[in-house]
Amino acid sequence: MNAPAPGSPAMAGQKRSGARLALRLTLAGVILAGAAIVSSDVMVTDGEAVVVTRFGDPVRVLTRPGLAWKIPAPIDSTIAVDLRLHTTSSGVQDVGTRDGLRILVQAFLAWRVPSDPSRIQQFLRATGNNPDEAARQLRSFVGSALQITASDFDLDDLVNTDRSKVRLAAFEQQLQNTIAQQVLAIYGVQIEQVGVERLSLPAETLAATVARMRSERETVAAERTAEGLRIAAQIRSDAMRDARITIANAQADAAQIEAQSRQKAAQIYGATYARDPSLYMMLRSLDTLTAVVGPRTRLILRTDAAPFDVLVQGPPLGDRPKASLPLPAIPPAPPVPDAANVPALPSATPPPLAASAAELGLFSRSEGQVAR
Repeated sequence: MNAPAPGSPAMAGQKRSGARLALRLTLAGVILAGAAIVSSDVMVTDGEAVVVTRFGDPVRVLTRPGLAWKIPAPIDSTIAVDLRLHTTSSGVQDVGTRDGLRILVQAFLAWRVPSDPSRIQQFLRATGNNPDEAARQLRSFVGSALQITASDFDLDDLVNTDRSKVRLAAFEQQLQNTIAQQVLAIYGVQIEQVGVERLSLPAETLAATVARMRSERETVAAERTAEGLRIAAQIRSDAMRDARITIANAQADAAQIEAQSRQKAAQIYGATYARDPSLYMMLRSLDTLTAVVGPRTRLILRTDAAPFDVLVQGPPLGDRPKASLPLPAIPPAPPVPDAANVPALPSATPPPLAASAAELGLFSRSEGQVAR
């Protein structure tokens, strides 16, 4: 077969075919190189880790955000692991307290996969990089931990009207300590926080709690009532003591004042008697009458005896000596005649009456009754 001559049309066609083939191969190489470069880079974003596996086995864990490289697939592949914070609720759990009462508790926990490469690989093996499966496993752990933790606390430690006696923070801390180490060792998950989301009481526990609270309130009320009565009795005793002291002081002052007044009165009486004995005797007689005769008093006395003689005789004359004032002589009472010797008076003839008004008044005062 003869080769085409140079410059012939056949030779020009062959050259054009070779150039096209070279261009195609170059384009294919560039495309393959670009694909290799694209499949070899690994972009690590914030909040996640990338596990590089070679033929299915983890060989590297990338936790620093940025660009990294790997062998193109299918030799190396990548698995993204979420390192962000997750929350899981345990659901309502019926647990028993140390004092034998039942409570309904719902807890929550906040967890994340730590940035430690060994813990990331452990999380992949335990859960298959499935956060929902991890949450399901964590719920079972929290439910059993609630049973254990609640048995170490009384109901008063969780529900109490006194805030200083509530130990809910200690309950949450103990619950976190119970599950944190187990979850980290089994699933490679780090527990950030555990808390009580809901706490309620069943019907029978609620009735017992209300009865206990009522008993506590009654006890406090009784103590305060007794304290109030004690304080009131003390105040009353102090008031009575002060009143007795005040009355005694007042009586002493009154006695002193009365003694002084009697002393002054005696001095005034003495001075009055020294100036005018007749006036003094008359005033003293009137005072005696005032003291003797009361609203319902009836007396039958002689008018010539002191002090009633003042009513008949009047005050003594002013020309009498002031040195001494003899008391009027009281005549002896006439003898009472024997009934056998008393002559009978005619009933038709009344006894003679006094002739003058003065004698009539004297008669009525001497022989009548002095009444109110």
